[in-house]
Amino acid sequence: MAIENIPEIYLTDTKKKPDLFVYDFKMTNDVVKSKVNLGMNMFSFLQVGKKQVHFAGNSVAVNKDQSLLLKKGNWLWTELLETEAVYYCKLLFFSEKVLKEFLEKHTEATQGVTDEVPYFVIRNDAYITSYLNSLATINEAPAIFMENLLSVKFEELLLYLINKYGNTFKLYLESLIVQETSSFKKIVESKIHSNLKLEEIAFLCNMSLSTFKRHFIKEYSVSPGKWLQNKRLQKAKEMLEQGNCKPSDIYLDFGYNNLSNFSIAFKNKFGFSPSKVS
Repeated sequence: MAIENIPEIYLTDTKKKPDLFVYDFKMTNDVVKSKVNLGMNMFSFLQVGKKQVHFAGNSVAVNKDQSLLLKKGNWLWTELLETEAVYYCKLLFFSEKVLKEFLEKHTEATQGVTDEVPYFVIRNDAYITSYLNSLATINEAPAIFMENLLSVKFEELLLYLINKYGNTFKLYLESLIVQETSSFKKIVESKIHSNLKLEEIAFLCNMSLSTFKRHFIKEYSVSPGKWLQNKRLQKAKEMLEQGNCKPSDIYLDFGYNNLSNFSIAFKNKFGFSPSKVS
């Protein structure tokens, strides 16, 4: 699957990336685990549909009652239609430059900021609805005024969210300008019990599949496929032993396309089929 460079694919002039940019994204088909290289921090104001994003260390899912602030990086996006025929979200991209200017103007620096969480979930409310309507109005303004108007609206939004979420949101904003230092092992081990493919985990590590495999063998002295399969099968066995699920309930969660393949792999490892676990 090709990698989408966002927001570059939405820009008419790719040679000049603006500090603030609004884009109305719409689609009529589900997209599952699309590879996205997000080149700017971004607000995703979901209007219709569902969205899930897989990050290097975790994942988040939201519906139309929520919006996301996403840190730039390599992510996997799943965007799904619901009852409507069109998926729709309004995207607001912003540079680190304008964020730094805002923080210097309106806040005091905080010590000990970390870069652990690449997203912030925002609960949509009456203000957010009104704000999005105002962004739509700005789009109709003459281009010469657009930059200044967006700058004012960007500050307005951040001030509102700081007032709503307090220091938690302020610390998150500060984390967006901290150099990311995610470790390889941390990323890999956070995906043990996901259904992501090796190629998808490699992408989240910002590596090609071949580089990922070489790095993995150096770290763990075993191939990633074998290591992940053993870890996932062990977790599946633990879940079945708890008696709260059946093999047919969980095989997809551990990366198997069908129950038969899961049962064969399970029996090869433990000597009995998953249906025999009690």
